[in-house]
Formats: sequence, structure tokens, C-alpha cells
Amino acid sequence: AMDEEKKGFVVKDKRIFGEGGQTRSEDAPAPEKKEEAVKDSHRHEPEEKSDEQQYSFEVNFSNFLISLSTSALFHFGDFPDPATQKAEKNLPAAQQIIDTLSMLKNKTQGNLDENEKNLLDGVLYELRMRYIKEKTA
Repeated sequence: AMDEEKKGFVVKDKRIFGEGGQTRSEDAPAPEKKEEAVKDSHRHEPEEKSDEQQYSFEVNFSNFLISLSTSALFHFGDFPDPATQKAEKNLPAAQQIIDTLSMLKNKTQGNLDENEKNLLDGVLYELRMRYIKEKTA
């Protein structure tokens, strides 16, 4: 029984149902089906991983900031939409990204390393200056 408990999924599911007042014997078939589904999903993992390897950048805070600032530049009309091949300005969307970056600055205060802090401050400054320039143009 101890080995079964260490497996995780099945036992946790049974306990959740048990707390709901249903008898565990009624719930036994459902977790087994879930476990099979989990096993099936694991079979597809290698394919999914090969798709993920196409992304060459690491997911970290700095790359997240760069991604957001790139989106803002897109909304300033700096480069075309891949679908329409047209560059279009959308200042409210750019403003929303600036506001999001500002919120992130407030929420992450004291948690960023020096590079992340400098990047966030720099990106915010540049985008705010650009926004003012676009608004007054």
C-alpha cells in the first residue's frame, strides 16, 4: 500500500473524492482512467519537446521584458504584422504594455538582480519617451 501512495495521482484523486463524502470504491475506476490518460500523454512528450526546442531563448525575466518591449515596438508600428504585412500603430495597446511593465516594476521591487532592474528601468524609460513622442507627433 505504501508503494501505491508514493505514485501520487491515483491516491490524491481518491482522497479528494473521499472527502466529498463518496465511497472510495465508487471512485476507483475514475483514477485508473486518469492514470491511463496520464500514461498516454507521456507517450506524446518527445514530439512536444522537439517543437519546444525550436524556441532558442531561455524563459527568464529579462527575456520576458524584451518580449513585452518588442510587442510595444510592434504597436508603435516599427515592424509589420506577419499576417497582413502592414505596420500599424496602436497607441492604446502600446500604453497597456507600458502600464504592464510599470506594474511589474512595482510588484517585483526588491526581487530583481541588478541586470533585471536596469533592463526594466531602461525599457520603461525608452518606451515612455517613445509614447510621448508618438502622442505629440
